[in-house]
Amino acid sequence: MLRIAVPNKGSLSEPASAMLHEAGYRQRKDRRELVLVDSANDVEFFFLRPRDIAVYVGSGRLDIGITGRDLLLDSGSRAEEIMQLGFAGSTFRYATRPGTAKDVSEFGGMTIATSFSGLVTKHLADNGVDAAVVHLDGAVETAIQLGVAEIIADVVETGTTLRNAGLEIIGEPILESEAVVIRRSGAPLDDPKVQQFLRRMQGVLVARRYVMMDYDIRVEHVERAVALTPGLESPTVSPLHHEGWVAVRSMVPSKDAQRIMDELYEMGARAILTTGIHACRL
Repeated sequence: MLRIAVPNKGSLSEPASAMLHEAGYRQRKDRRELVLVDSANDVEFFFLRPRDIAVYVGSGRLDIGITGRDLLLDSGSRAEEIMQLGFAGSTFRYATRPGTAKDVSEFGGMTIATSFSGLVTKHLADNGVDAAVVHLDGAVETAIQLGVAEIIADVVETGTTLRNAGLEIIGEPILESEAVVIRRSGAPLDDPKVQQFLRRMQGVLVARRYVMMDYDIRVEHVERAVALTPGLESPTVSPLHHEGWVAVRSMVPSKDAQRIMDELYEMGARAILTTGIHACRL
């Protein structure tokens, strides 16, 4: 039975469970549930603190897990990223009062407050900077106001919270993070159960990015039309009962669907339909 760690709370929790549900797995109905056995899919889910997931997976106690790239790297555990999941995107950056410093090269002798001390310590070392790191749990914006540190390092989405605290973002991003699937470093990826899980998750990612488009078009315009809707390998083209017309079916990126429909209509296509894709295997 495949043992999978899932975030039990925070910004990763609901999107992770939603994606697993779309992939055909059972998910808990009660937030107090810590373990869920999905016997139909031969999987056991463990709902854990997002910060702890990399530790459990890295130790080999659990086979794979879903967590943030920032939490994985901060943990220092023997686990590695094996798939990007496309949600919970964030940027990890430094911030300080205006005029304190312009980038990490000027941090020498200063103190940096953060909830990601492992990540920041490594980043400073990689840049050859000798600075102190203070670990704080939760919001770190007040660390500068209270004199705990001159610099903070934190996850930044819009930057509004930092600006409201009188701080400015400085330097290049430390890390671009998102939700990822992780596995113990060096563990074989050819395990059939792991491969099946990854295929299902990849199927959800593709289904979210594409729609199925159907349209009718005259034969003389087919080549131009299928150049616009090439699909993943090749579109399906079928003759219609009405001579001189064919039906075309193809997967197209959902973000481009409206533009493609407009262009097809101008080309003479009619009965243009798009439908959602719930699951796929490529």
